[in-house]
Amino acid sequence: MSTLLDLCISTLTQGFVYALLSYGVYITYKILDFPDLTVDGSFPLGAAVTAVLLLKGINPFITLLIAMLVGALAGLVTGTIHVKLGVRDLLAGIITMTGLFSINLQIAGSNLAVERSVDTIFSIPMLQDMPLMYRKFIVSLILAVLVKLVLDWYLKTKNGLLLRAVGDNAALVTTLAKDKGIVKIQGLVIANALVALCGAVVCQEQRAFSSTMGTGQVVFGLATVIIGTTLFRKLSFFKATTAVLIGSVLYKMCIQIAISMGLPANLLKLVTAVLFLVVLVLGNRQKGAVEHA
Repeated sequence: MSTLLDLCISTLTQGFVYALLSYGVYITYKILDFPDLTVDGSFPLGAAVTAVLLLKGINPFITLLIAMLVGALAGLVTGTIHVKLGVRDLLAGIITMTGLFSINLQIAGSNLAVERSVDTIFSIPMLQDMPLMYRKFIVSLILAVLVKLVLDWYLKTKNGLLLRAVGDNAALVTTLAKDKGIVKIQGLVIANALVALCGAVVCQEQRAFSSTMGTGQVVFGLATVIIGTTLFRKLSFFKATTAVLIGSVLYKMCIQIAISMGLPANLLKLVTAVLFLVVLVLGNRQKGAVEHA
């Protein structure tokens, strides 16, 4: 029973942590309608910067802010390439992602471990009496909910409404005498800041950085967004960010079930891809059924 409880807590923790990434993908995919592959580069970028800063003795909470800043810069680069240089959205993300792979190697090498003696955000003094697993659960839950609330608030502001308008009706933004390109860049900056934040938290949770840890993260993010928004589409009182958070937890549960059934670890990416395909197909069919109703 204890093992099952530990497994549930661990799965929920992973879901909460990766919800930060899903929020970022939600902004690009659902709000901006922008297929941003920068995610696979900005995620490990946040982790690389965090690992190096932790080993230099920087406060773990400060490293989160710095990771968000460098992630925002990655989003700025993608947005500038797309908007100012006229490169297609998909290609702009690929260019930045490719460049970030080399940058991440320069920052932290191919792998970097953080010693157990180094404090992380999960080493909060007031929680020291708790087992590490429960500390990770509480901190990740607080972070996921806090970012969700801030995002909900932002999307209600004038800036947030303009961001939502760019994806739905870019012409409307132009009629309001606003530069739709600048608004799109702002969205990419915010999205990749959140993705890098997720990478930073994962680095502190695992106490390690790997240059390949970003591979497939955009697929994970898209899958969680589609799961959440599809399942709770008809519940108008459900905020999209809440649906994305739950989608992240459900997706991690599916992966955990696959592992519990004896799936080899080297097949996880394949399962992720297949699960994403299933979610995508089911989502499209449900959308088609609604449109024909």
